[in-house]
Amino acid sequence: MDHLPDRVLDFHVHFVTPMPGARGRIQEDPDKPKTYGQRQYHWMLDAWGFPDPEPTPEPPEVLRRWLQEIDRYKLDGVVFVTGPGAEFMAEAQRAHPDKIYAFSHVSPDDPQAPEILKRDLDELGLKGYKCFGPRFELPLDDRRYWPLWELLAERNRPVLIHYGVLGGGGGIVFHPRMSPLTIDPVARAFPEMPIVVPHFGAGYWGDLLQLGWAHENVLVDTSGSNQWIRWMPYPLTLGDLVRKAYETFGPERIIFATDSQYFPRGFALRYLQDFVRECAYAGIPDSALRAMVHDNAWRLLHPNTK
Repeated sequence: MDHLPDRVLDFHVHFVTPMPGARGRIQEDPDKPKTYGQRQYHWMLDAWGFPDPEPTPEPPEVLRRWLQEIDRYKLDGVVFVTGPGAEFMAEAQRAHPDKIYAFSHVSPDDPQAPEILKRDLDELGLKGYKCFGPRFELPLDDRRYWPLWELLAERNRPVLIHYGVLGGGGGIVFHPRMSPLTIDPVARAFPEMPIVVPHFGAGYWGDLLQLGWAHENVLVDTSGSNQWIRWMPYPLTLGDLVRKAYETFGPERIIFATDSQYFPRGFALRYLQDFVRECAYAGIPDSALRAMVHDNAWRLLHPNTK
């Protein structure tokens, strides 16, 4: 990775597992017309020059290939925000410390969610919690969810909450908890809990900026292609996102990530290259870039280490 940072920790990766009907040209029925979502997804792959997804192998093979990617690109590690199960991911994390990190991913509306999250953090050693704002049945400050926030705050563990659009063309665009601002009362009540909003807010850019201005414990991750900028009512580029996030959040609250998912693409190097380029264009110093691509993520994953 010539001309790229020496230390990179990817804070947002998905450990994809075999699923019937998963997206990908290989798994589609050639005799059926493509849905709108499939057409949009295929267009994205072509527009970005990404290879078609391969059929997903079993988890041990997926892990082996990710370890190869980490070595190939000399990464300091990747954070799997989803995976084939907490036990499998915990074992992978134990077997490959400083390379593999994993988050708990239990539904917040599961009646056993607090107990499951406590087990995942305290017994299995997972590093945080991943959830989706639009998949909460009730407002995020409802007392049903209070035990989750209390648990994370007590342990100073991060929660990564996806807000904004879900899926590609034909995905979810409306829900009472689409906006990052819906976490505002929780962020205010639990300042010890780091809250990471991925994809620059995925269409809720203005709301995310307001939330970040109001709360020091709110961070933003840069993951994915961020194609949602194409559907904003005003011109917006990745460079605009980087500059305004830097101005609003500062270098200590921006976290580089890719949202890498499938093979043969593996680690989405292009997203790192694009991010580094825009930081250079914005005149962001190397010390701040180092914080964004490594140090900030490392700090969240090791809250008790100075």
